[in-house]
Amino acid sequence: MKYLMQIDFPHEGPFGDELTAAMSDLAKDIANENGLIFKLWTENKDAKEAGGIYLFDNLDDAKKYLEKHTTRLESFGYTDIKSKIFEINEELSKLSKSNFL
Repeated sequence: MKYLMQIDFPHEGPFGDELTAAMSDLAKDIANENGLIFKLWTENKDAKEAGGIYLFDNLDDAKKYLEKHTTRLESFGYTDIKSKIFEINEELSKLSKSNFL
């Protein structure tokens, strides 16, 4: 079974290319997390939000990463961090063009 995690939080910026430049090293570090299949970085400049969508191959690694990343975000000064973990229904997802499963 695979697990999808959603994390979002209030973010004043930067966004776009500036966020990419500021977070490239962190993105490379996150790529090495145990159990991580992928991360999609999310941002909404108008709503002043940022976050990510993650896919993990097991629940234990997802939970460990959530704790680690929440602590990291808090150390950066972020508050009001929201997170959810969902089980993926792989059969239905494959029928809806989710070929990465």
